[in-house]
Amino acid sequence: MCTHRPTCPTADSPDREAAHTIASHPEQGWSLLCNSVVIFEDTGELLPDGQIIAPHRPLAATA
Repeated sequence: MCTHRPTCPTADSPDREAAHTIASHPEQGWSLLCNSVVIFEDTGELLPDGQIIAPHRPLAATA
């Protein structure tokens, strides 16, 4: 699927978010990566097999 060199991480890789964006819809809050992962602006993800990855925003630092 990916024609980039080096190839992008697969959808089941821990670093799947590092894949190239092939379609971006910031007005709707999502982007499609070349590994078929849909990422959302709230950091949630939808994998090609339908699995949902909950948002994983960093926790606020405590002073």
